[in-house]
Parts: sequence; structure tokens; C-alpha cells
Amino acid sequence: MAMDILNKVLPDSDTQPDQSTDDGDRDRYAHYVQKEKITESAVTGNPVIALCGKVWVPGRDPKKYPVCPECKQAYEEMTKGR
Repeated sequence: MAMDILNKVLPDSDTQPDQSTDDGDRDRYAHYVQKEKITESAVTGNPVIALCGKVWVPGRDPKKYPVCPECKQAYEEMTKGR
């Protein structure tokens, strides 16, 4: 995956209610998801999958949450040596 297609969940993806299928600590973080998947989710309402494995329909402002440490670690491992 190229670095340019990975982003934090964008604020403009706040068009759908949060319909999390996960529970616990993962709900307290902003997650990394492929950029085009965020757009697709905003249009279709389909859930997205974060690098850490969390599955949900984005609906919260990610700027209000710290970055998920699992997503951050996965992203750093993917982009190592670039």
C-alpha cells in the first residue's frame, strides 16, 4: 500500500452514525483507514476496516481522539524503509 492512500479518518466522513461492531478501548481512538474507503463509506454507509482490525462506520470527529497505537504501529511498519 502506498503511503498516500492511508489517512486518519477525515472529519468530513462524519456523515454516518457510528455503528461500531467493536467494543472497548478501540472506540476511544482515531484509526488509520484507506482514504478511498472513507469516501466510499460516507456514500454507501458500509463499514471500514482500520489497520488495527477495528470494523465500523465512521461517524465521529477523529480530531477529538488520540491516534490508535495499534494503527500507528502497523502504519510505521508498512512505511519502514521508504
